[in-house]
Amino acid sequence: MNDPIIDSLFSTNAVRVSDPEAPFWYASGMLGPFYINTHFLLHNEMEAARLLSIIETASGTDRFAMPHILLDHLLAFYERSESFKQVTDAIVAACRGLSFDFVSGGERRDYFFSILPAYFLHKPHLFIFKDFQSVYADESMTDCVLATEADLDGKTALHIADLVTEASSYLRVWVPVIKNLGAKITDTIAVVDRVQGGREILAGEGISLHALTAIDTQLFQNALAMKLISTHQYEMVLDYMKDPDTYVRNFFSTHPGYVEAQIQLGGKAKERAELAISKGYADPVCEL
Repeated sequence: MNDPIIDSLFSTNAVRVSDPEAPFWYASGMLGPFYINTHFLLHNEMEAARLLSIIETASGTDRFAMPHILLDHLLAFYERSESFKQVTDAIVAACRGLSFDFVSGGERRDYFFSILPAYFLHKPHLFIFKDFQSVYADESMTDCVLATEADLDGKTALHIADLVTEASSYLRVWVPVIKNLGAKITDTIAVVDRVQGGREILAGEGISLHALTAIDTQLFQNALAMKLISTHQYEMVLDYMKDPDTYVRNFFSTHPGYVEAQIQLGGKAKERAELAISKGYADPVCEL
């Protein structure tokens, strides 16, 4: 079997699975077997970081010029990046089955995936910022106004996101901004569903989630069949997904010197290892 979206997720490191002997540190102090950086689908990590920097600069200087600046960059990647073209085309196809008046995307990573579908489908785009300001761009991304100056009363937004975890950004910013403009949102498209309750939370708000793929056992089973991960990596992921806490505690118990070695590395590894100790995931070591 071959799934081009799954292939692109792994080939660009948008989904990266660790060596079973060296799992990743998460910010929470937990260890985990995979990382997700959906925006790497643009082409690779370096190009994604560069575009994030462009977004940060543009959003901090001229938010009316930003839509067309980003459109030009994204069109260039659409022409030369197979992974980005695949995911963009898949989003556009998903959009065609839905009813909406304009597309919305939230600062910052949503813009990677929301701008081109709006442009290709000749729909306006609402740029929502984390400070609750929003800019409304026409179909060409050239005529932009503050969204409060646009007449969006009674219109329907289709929000396109890079990733849905617990839908906290939706509840905190995206949905309130859309509703305060007099519009409504009934559907959202995400490249990846983390399967951590976001779908159910959105459903409670009357919003249907349409995801291109989900971080579930089926994804990793497909990745194994496509030889994108090894059997050991697949088994590690399954153990983690069954019970993350048990996975972490078992790893530390079977790797007794791991935490001490991480502390000796210094930097973020040391910080995360000490956090793991403070939260009770790992036993204390001598001379911290």
